[in-house]
Amino acid sequence: MTDGWNWRRPPTASSVPGEHQPPPGSPWWTDALNDPWRDPWAPSAVVLPPPPPSGGPPLEPVPDPDAPRRPLSLILLISTITALLAGGLGGTLGFVFAVRGGYASSGGIQLGGTGQQSPAAVARDPGSLAGVAKQVQPSVVTVHVTGAIGSGFVVSADGYVITNDHVVDGAGNTMTVSFSDGSTASAKLVGRAPESDIAVIKIAKSGLPAVEFGDSDALAVGDPVLAFGSPLALENTVTYGIVSALDRTIEAGESGGTTRYYAAIQTDAAVNQGNSGGPLVNAGGEVIGVNSVIRSVGGADNEAGNIGLAFAIPINQAKRIAQDIIDTGKARRTVIGAEVNGAGGAGGAKLRSVERAGPAAAAGLKAGDVLTKIDGHPVQDGTDLIALVRKHAPGAVVAVEYRRGTKTGSASVTLAADTN
Repeated sequence: MTDGWNWRRPPTASSVPGEHQPPPGSPWWTDALNDPWRDPWAPSAVVLPPPPPSGGPPLEPVPDPDAPRRPLSLILLISTITALLAGGLGGTLGFVFAVRGGYASSGGIQLGGTGQQSPAAVARDPGSLAGVAKQVQPSVVTVHVTGAIGSGFVVSADGYVITNDHVVDGAGNTMTVSFSDGSTASAKLVGRAPESDIAVIKIAKSGLPAVEFGDSDALAVGDPVLAFGSPLALENTVTYGIVSALDRTIEAGESGGTTRYYAAIQTDAAVNQGNSGGPLVNAGGEVIGVNSVIRSVGGADNEAGNIGLAFAIPINQAKRIAQDIIDTGKARRTVIGAEVNGAGGAGGAKLRSVERAGPAAAAGLKAGDVLTKIDGHPVQDGTDLIALVRKHAPGAVVAVEYRRGTKTGSASVTLAADTN
């Protein structure tokens, strides 16, 4: 029987040799994907071919959610035991390493790195700043006077000390000094040179370490220096700086008192009240100056403080004056044999009068001449002339340049000592 369509019944499994039987209840033949006569009314299903091998690792099997699980208490027990074992092992290893590395102590945690151990006493180069300070400090003294304090330094083994005149001014003939090791001794005044701000005292003690002297004429701007003393009563203080300027002419003194003149060494080493009379030392440990005054912005003496402008008397001048005081009880004052008016017009020191038999007259200088240079240093006013003259020893020959009216000239002057 036909209905206009030529239906062909699919072959049965038994009629196709070599084919496998379909699964029970399956609407598909085993080669259904290749069957052109599939029954269109059969239940539908999707049959996918097995994926080609990818070469990657096999997929992780999905656990069966209905499979029985381990009890939670067993998991917690295993975790606790594992943590205790790990902690005990770590603590044991840590203690062993700490003991071997030197960290374990009864005082608790050891702080700091594990670098090389420092020796009990660090050996410092004698030429270092610390080495220079160690060398000089035993020769520096603190000078105690009534109601004040200053500094000084030992210049001979039998106890002579150089200090500033203004340190001992009004102190009487006796005073005390203290050393860097804390010991003290009495001292007495030997002599003073008020106009040069130098004084000498003698300690009642012998066998003292004396300083070494340098050459203040050999200094250069920028040379390193150390300032020693007792600023604001802080004994055994050392500060560091450089030579800021040379031959800085100073006119200092209290109103109604002695006026002091000198061509100073300027330094930026910190110097304050109490440093006066202490040594200014070069990098070789040699004294090249006597700390004396500072420039400050304070309106009163008790308000003055360091602003990096300190001045020291050159040691060549201070040593010469101190030697005069020790030898004769007083110091000679170097003079040019003329009086000055101050500034002379466009700079220079104008000679108001000239001593008839003095050094200036012997060199041909006259009243009214304006000195513009001495020994190569410019002269701006009378302070410059006086300070630069006193820098030299009596008998020194200096070259001067001058103006006389509209003409200029030069002369060599042999300086002399004041007869007073």
